[in-house]
Amino acid sequence: MSFEEEWRQAQASAAANVAMRLNRVDDGPSGPAAADLSVRRDDLGVVGGDAFKLHDGLRRDGNHARESTGAAATALSARNFTCGAELAKVRTKWDTQLRTLSDACAQISNHLDYSMAAHAKDDQRVGGELIAVSRIDEYLK
Repeated sequence: MSFEEEWRQAQASAAANVAMRLNRVDDGPSGPAAADLSVRRDDLGVVGGDAFKLHDGLRRDGNHARESTGAAATALSARNFTCGAELAKVRTKWDTQLRTLSDACAQISNHLDYSMAAHAKDDQRVGGELIAVSRIDEYLK
Protein backbone atom coordinates (compact mmCIF):
# COMPACT_ATOMS: atom_id res chain seq x y z
CA MET A 1 0.00 0.00 0.00
CA SER A 2 1.36 3.41 -0.93
CA PHE A 3 1.76 6.30 1.45
CA GLU A 4 -1.06 8.24 -0.22
CA GLU A 5 -3.51 5.38 0.27
CA GLU A 6 -2.53 4.94 3.92
CA TRP A 7 -2.83 8.68 4.44
CA ARG A 8 -6.34 8.78 2.92
CA GLN A 9 -7.44 5.87 5.11
CA ALA A 10 -6.01 7.54 8.22
CA GLN A 11 -7.79 10.80 7.37
CA ALA A 12 -11.10 9.03 6.75
CA SER A 13 -10.79 7.10 10.00
CA ALA A 14 -9.91 10.25 11.95
CA ALA A 15 -12.80 12.19 10.40
CA ALA A 16 -15.26 9.44 11.37
CA ASN A 17 -13.95 9.35 14.95
CA VAL A 18 -14.02 13.14 15.32
CA ALA A 19 -17.63 13.37 14.17
CA MET A 20 -18.63 10.67 16.64
CA ARG A 21 -16.82 12.29 19.57
CA LEU A 22 -18.24 15.72 18.89
CA ASN A 23 -21.78 14.42 18.97
CA ARG A 24 -21.63 12.43 22.21
CA VAL A 25 -19.50 10.75 24.84
CA ASP A 26 -18.72 7.11 24.03
CA ASP A 27 -20.91 4.58 25.83
CA GLY A 28 -19.18 2.08 28.04
CA PRO A 29 -20.27 -1.49 28.78
CA SER A 30 -22.67 -0.26 31.48
CA GLY A 31 -24.30 2.52 29.45
CA PRO A 32 -23.50 6.17 28.81
CA ALA A 33 -20.12 7.29 30.11
CA ALA A 34 -19.95 9.74 32.98
CA ALA A 35 -18.07 13.00 32.66
CA ASP A 36 -14.39 12.87 33.60
CA LEU A 37 -14.62 16.00 35.71
CA SER A 38 -17.71 17.04 37.55
CA VAL A 39 -18.11 19.82 40.04
CA ARG A 40 -21.19 19.97 42.15
CA ARG A 41 -21.76 23.43 43.52
CA ASP A 42 -23.67 22.01 46.47
CA ASP A 43 -20.64 19.98 47.59
CA LEU A 44 -18.25 22.89 47.21
CA GLY A 45 -20.68 25.19 48.97
CA VAL A 46 -20.93 22.90 52.00
CA VAL A 47 -17.15 22.55 52.35
CA GLY A 48 -16.59 26.27 51.75
CA GLY A 49 -19.30 27.16 54.27
CA ASP A 50 -17.78 24.88 56.89
CA ALA A 51 -14.33 26.38 56.29
CA PHE A 52 -15.78 29.88 56.68
CA LYS A 53 -17.58 28.90 59.92
CA LEU A 54 -14.37 27.40 61.29
CA HIS A 55 -12.42 30.53 60.32
CA ASP A 56 -15.02 32.76 61.97
CA GLY A 57 -15.08 30.61 65.13
CA LEU A 58 -11.29 30.53 65.38
CA ARG A 59 -11.09 34.28 64.98
CA ARG A 60 -13.81 34.87 67.56
CA ASP A 61 -13.02 32.17 70.14
CA GLY A 62 -9.32 31.46 69.63
CA ASN A 63 -8.16 34.44 71.67
CA HIS A 64 -10.40 33.88 74.68
CA ALA A 65 -7.45 33.29 77.02
CA ARG A 66 -4.96 35.70 75.42
CA GLU A 67 -5.19 38.49 78.01
CA SER A 68 -5.29 36.20 81.04
CA THR A 69 -2.38 34.11 79.75
CA GLY A 70 -0.34 37.26 79.09
CA ALA A 71 -1.14 38.64 82.54
CA ALA A 72 -0.19 35.32 84.18
CA ALA A 73 3.09 35.15 82.25
CA THR A 74 3.97 38.72 83.29
CA ALA A 75 3.06 38.10 86.94
CA LEU A 76 5.06 34.86 87.11
CA SER A 77 8.08 36.44 85.42
CA ALA A 78 7.91 39.44 87.80
CA ARG A 79 8.19 37.03 90.74
CA ASN A 80 11.19 35.27 89.15
CA PHE A 81 9.36 32.10 88.17
CA THR A 82 10.93 30.63 85.04
CA CYS A 83 7.56 29.23 84.01
CA GLY A 84 6.44 32.82 83.31
CA ALA A 85 8.80 33.09 80.33
CA GLU A 86 7.78 29.63 79.16
CA LEU A 87 4.10 30.55 79.42
CA ALA A 88 4.78 33.63 77.28
CA LYS A 89 6.43 31.35 74.67
CA VAL A 90 3.37 29.06 74.71
CA ARG A 91 1.11 32.10 74.19
CA THR A 92 3.24 33.30 71.26
CA LYS A 93 3.24 29.83 69.70
CA TRP A 94 -0.55 29.57 70.18
CA ASP A 95 -1.05 32.94 68.48
CA THR A 96 1.09 31.86 65.53
CA GLN A 97 -0.68 28.50 65.15
CA LEU A 98 -4.10 30.14 65.49
CA ARG A 99 -3.31 32.68 62.75
CA THR A 100 -1.95 29.94 60.49
CA LEU A 101 -5.03 27.75 60.91
CA SER A 102 -7.40 30.68 60.53
CA ASP A 103 -5.62 31.82 57.34
CA ALA A 104 -5.76 28.28 55.93
CA CYS A 105 -9.52 28.09 56.54
CA ALA A 106 -10.00 31.47 54.86
CA GLN A 107 -7.94 30.35 51.86
CA ILE A 108 -9.98 27.14 51.52
CA SER A 109 -13.24 29.07 51.66
CA ASN A 110 -12.05 31.71 49.18
CA HIS A 111 -10.57 29.13 46.81
CA LEU A 112 -13.80 27.13 46.71
CA ASP A 113 -15.79 30.29 45.99
CA TYR A 114 -13.36 31.09 43.18
CA SER A 115 -13.52 27.50 41.86
CA MET A 116 -17.31 27.55 41.67
CA ALA A 117 -17.27 30.84 39.75
CA ALA A 118 -14.48 29.68 37.43
CA HIS A 119 -16.22 26.38 36.63
CA ALA A 120 -19.48 28.20 35.91
CA LYS A 121 -17.65 30.46 33.44
CA ASP A 122 -15.90 27.46 31.87
CA ASP A 123 -19.24 25.66 31.49
CA GLN A 124 -20.74 28.66 29.71
CA ARG A 125 -17.72 29.00 27.42
CA VAL A 126 -17.64 25.30 26.52
CA GLY A 127 -21.40 25.27 25.99
CA GLY A 128 -21.08 28.16 23.56
CA GLU A 129 -18.24 26.45 21.71
CA LEU A 130 -20.19 23.20 21.41
CA ILE A 131 -23.19 25.01 19.96
CA ALA A 132 -20.94 26.51 17.30
CA VAL A 133 -19.43 23.07 16.54
CA SER A 134 -22.86 21.45 16.28
CA ARG A 135 -23.90 24.11 13.74
CA ILE A 136 -20.79 23.45 11.70
CA ASP A 137 -21.53 19.73 11.89
CA GLU A 138 -25.00 20.36 10.41
CA TYR A 139 -23.43 21.92 7.32
CA LEU A 140 -21.11 18.95 6.84
CA LYS A 141 -23.97 16.46 6.60
